[in-house]
Amino acid sequence: MKILMLSDVFFPRVNGVSTSIQTFRADLQALGHTVTLVAPEYGTAAERAAGSDAYAADPNLVRIASRPVPRDPEDRLFSWTKLMAYLRTLRREDVDLVHIQTPFIAHYAGVRLARRLGAPLIETYHTYFEHYLHHYVPGLPSALTRYVARRFTVAQCHDVQAVVSPSRQMAEALRAYGVQTPIEVLPTGLPPLCFKQGDGTRFRAAQGIAPERPMALFVGRVAHEKNIDFLIEMLGRLREKVPNVLLVIAGEGPAEAHIRALVTARGLDAHVHYQGYMDRHTTLLDCYSAADAFVFASRTETQGLVLLEAMAHGTPVVSTAVMGTADVLAGVQGAVVVPEETEAFAAGVARVLGDRALRAQLGGLARQDALRWSSRHMAERLLKLYTQLIDDDLVARPVMAASREEVRSL
Repeated sequence: MKILMLSDVFFPRVNGVSTSIQTFRADLQALGHTVTLVAPEYGTAAERAAGSDAYAADPNLVRIASRPVPRDPEDRLFSWTKLMAYLRTLRREDVDLVHIQTPFIAHYAGVRLARRLGAPLIETYHTYFEHYLHHYVPGLPSALTRYVARRFTVAQCHDVQAVVSPSRQMAEALRAYGVQTPIEVLPTGLPPLCFKQGDGTRFRAAQGIAPERPMALFVGRVAHEKNIDFLIEMLGRLREKVPNVLLVIAGEGPAEAHIRALVTARGLDAHVHYQGYMDRHTTLLDCYSAADAFVFASRTETQGLVLLEAMAHGTPVVSTAVMGTADVLAGVQGAVVVPEETEAFAAGVARVLGDRALRAQLGGLARQDALRWSSRHMAERLLKLYTQLIDDDLVARPVMAASREEVRSL
């Protein structure tokens, strides 16, 4: 099977969408299928030549010229002209199915390509825009941005034959918006790499963190929608219970300056360590293993991959359960689910940090929980959906051709 994916984001841009795409591509290709990804070009030519893993030789990764996104320099905007020039080189025999991964330029280019080729079209709805858009268009009433996000979503879902939702909660939200397109709930799975244990002692030594210091960890994009403000508020209360606690914030993003200012204003500088992005094959594994607890309170996750990654490393999770994280945490034994309430959350983290035996018990159970999320199993489910759409398309083509013939004969 020849699959063409289009995405407005991919590595070296680190986020859940990039991770999801890479995970599914690797497993689909291991199953014997060709998955060509069209993604933006990042950085300068010198930076690309420096040897980043994201620019390693990949004959099925097509990079298109792009420019920075206003107000969000981490992201890129495709050159529409260059993107169209590439897509015009594709013929029907080159593409069995088009899979759109993001709702920006990639969506409209993917729709145009699929219609020109007469190929089946599917889209993954990765981002909960209703609780996202207002952070990036300040000044507009939140009710208006929610309305715009919902209408935008319904219109785009109408363009495709099937929608993939990473969680049941996101699928329910799409239905509530009025989306009529078939929706398949299909989370991103964990590749074998995620179960490789890191060296926590090495991480602590490298960062100057004492071996016995209680360490809580957040991994993710440092963005407003991740609700890191609440974690900082909670940290102030947690410090009263665990005086030498350290919160490591591993990630980068547009809210970094805001978070740093908030930490300073709360007098918590000595209790927060900013790590930035790390290599997923080495230092990130060490970081997960170094943590005594993983903390998370995002309200907008369509899945929450970092929760699964933490559990795969045997790191106990303390988290709220909202949207996609509710799916991840349903029935798990290696996590402590708490409400978004400062005292309750701080008490949950303090309990884990203060009890070595409990941490060991939760860590073992967390690894068992994570094993249910095999990436190969998820890829096989996606492949089944692809096959169904292609088969439906083959059945529909003679009917559509017959209908056009009837019209011409009138």
